[in-house]
Amino acid sequence: MSDVKAKLLYRFARLLAALPGPIQVALSGSAPIELDGQRLAPSQQLSLSMLNRQAAAVTERQDPPQMRLERRRLAAIFGGPPERVASVQDLRIGTIPARHYAPPAAGSGEPAPLLVYFHGGGFVFGDLDTHDSLCRLLCRSSCSHVLAVDYRLAPEHPFPAAVDDARAALAWAFENAERLGADSARVGVGGDSAGGNLSAVVSQMSARDGGPAPVLQLLIYPATDMSTKRRSRELFSEGFFLTDAEMRWFETSYLGPASGTDVMLDPRVSPMLAEDLSGLAPAIVVTAGFDPLRDEGEDYARALQAAGTPALVRRYEGLIHGFVSGAGVSRQLREAVLEIGGMTGGAFAMGGAPAPLRALA
Repeated sequence: MSDVKAKLLYRFARLLAALPGPIQVALSGSAPIELDGQRLAPSQQLSLSMLNRQAAAVTERQDPPQMRLERRRLAAIFGGPPERVASVQDLRIGTIPARHYAPPAAGSGEPAPLLVYFHGGGFVFGDLDTHDSLCRLLCRSSCSHVLAVDYRLAPEHPFPAAVDDARAALAWAFENAERLGADSARVGVGGDSAGGNLSAVVSQMSARDGGPAPVLQLLIYPATDMSTKRRSRELFSEGFFLTDAEMRWFETSYLGPASGTDVMLDPRVSPMLAEDLSGLAPAIVVTAGFDPLRDEGEDYARALQAAGTPALVRRYEGLIHGFVSGAGVSRQLREAVLEIGGMTGGAFAMGGAPAPLRALA
């Protein structure tokens, strides 16, 4: 996609996102959507109608290169202009590409914390560029350094390649935090969707293998249990951006030759199933009301709490999976990301303990 076309589509998307809610619903071509006691945000309803109309093929018929190009195209539109940060540097962690974002106040006083971030994309797509806008916004709003990690993707590199890369990146971050200008005593992990899965997994691994372990985990609509379909996956299996067919395709692509029930029970695939969830980094778990992954994210928070690990949930009821990637065009989504960044910065300031916004009983 040319830069000119991307800019035009970005402006059009912003225009639609700024329309009054009733007009957005009318343009979607259907009545307001209410399900499970929640109402879909009008801007999300309009975005979904447009995305569903433009869908040229189901995921199973797309190959990974096609999907990656499509996601880059969407990121160019919905990510918006890049937020200003103090500096951005591309680097490598061994063979793993990475990108370091320094917060605007970097170097002005005490070193800021560091968030090691793993992008989403079903373990099949996503890269440093698809999540550049999000990482910049998190960097600014959390007043933290962000280290984005471009781990290996499936199906070319099936499980456990992504896990191995994520664990290596976390170890590198601790060893090099001071060189990046960050506080080596306040290193956390974060990610969305597949990246949330990796964040949960490496938090567990580093707590058990001698570490060092992160002081915080930011889990944005994380995949936590591939072995079980929960109610939200049934409720939102079609028509809400992330479909059940896509999820099955992602799982098969990620697990590769090892695909099957046994590997789905591996805590490195399904962190919910770890025998011991005690002593882990405090967790901020972000979910979306109309997301197939909603229930497993919130169940994971409950499981952490039951094991004595501090965890809180912030559910954005009217939003869909992937909403953090739309902050460039929607004020509502931008405010959500700013809140997530603020929670993250506040938790870092308290040594990893998240503020009690809404802890699950």
